[in-house]
Amino acid sequence: MPQLPFQTDDNLLVGTEYPDDAAVYRMSTDLALIQTVDFFPPVVDDPYRYGQIAAANALSDVYAMGGRPLTAMNIVCFPCKALGNEVLVEILKGGGDKVKESGALLVGGHTINDQEPKYGLAVTGVVHPGEIWTKGGGEPGDVLILTKPLGSGIITTAHKADMVSAALLEEVTAWMAALNKDAAEIGREFGISTCTDITGFGLLGHAYEMIAGSEVGITFFVERLPVLEGVIELAEQGLIPGGAQTNKQYLQEKVTLETGMDDIWLEIMCDPQTSGGLLMAVKQDKAAEMIKQLQSRGITRAAIVGEVTADTTGLIQLQS
Repeated sequence: MPQLPFQTDDNLLVGTEYPDDAAVYRMSTDLALIQTVDFFPPVVDDPYRYGQIAAANALSDVYAMGGRPLTAMNIVCFPCKALGNEVLVEILKGGGDKVKESGALLVGGHTINDQEPKYGLAVTGVVHPGEIWTKGGGEPGDVLILTKPLGSGIITTAHKADMVSAALLEEVTAWMAALNKDAAEIGREFGISTCTDITGFGLLGHAYEMIAGSEVGITFFVERLPVLEGVIELAEQGLIPGGAQTNKQYLQEKVTLETGMDDIWLEIMCDPQTSGGLLMAVKQDKAAEMIKQLQSRGITRAAIVGEVTADTTGLIQLQS
């Protein structure tokens, strides 16, 4: 928030003045700490899977900065008397298993009594000071790669209305619970220039953060976007989360659609994602091979979805 003061320090490489995914503090010439925190209410009914998703989402901020998670601490708000400790144990098991999968250590946490369950992590990671990924490093001609399909907000909204099949719910749950670890490792191998993870602001909101105040723009090719099965139909039925409308309103002056394009794409690209994929900018001559490497590591829906441009400064264009 611009009305709040922020601190500066020569060693604070990424702080609150930037719209980045985490803070970065330089410890030495070859070591910097990444710090981030994220938690939210359940998005699925299964407590173990909810724990996995919340942990994967929090860990993702470290991957989006080009780093490696080192330690994590649980953040828990939970009505123990109403739901019982058994449910909480399953949530914590899910989160703990994801932390272990990431290679980090779960070292503690804090719990308070709350009527609405909420769970997440405070995560500390490490990165070389010269290898930090930020949102603002894209250059004209860079290709944009998205590593997870869109539609999790629409599907979980439809699930509340009992309009989602068990198979589709399991598919979206698996994607939300998947770590962005492998995608980040491959991004490093290909020398990507900028990165963000797609979460509550939707694809368009986080993409706009990559170009806000810069001298570049973005063009997305909507027909190339990876979208979960059934999402377009659910969106056409009006099963859009409230957060998508908020995102859409904020972006209305920042996004242009190709003449004749169905504006359902705007709804889908503004859909708030839970534990979404990474959006990475890579040099054009490396993009095809990077897609092959991502898919070979099980990131099967990774796709080239757009490009950084020089002729639409500070704006996003949607083309077919």
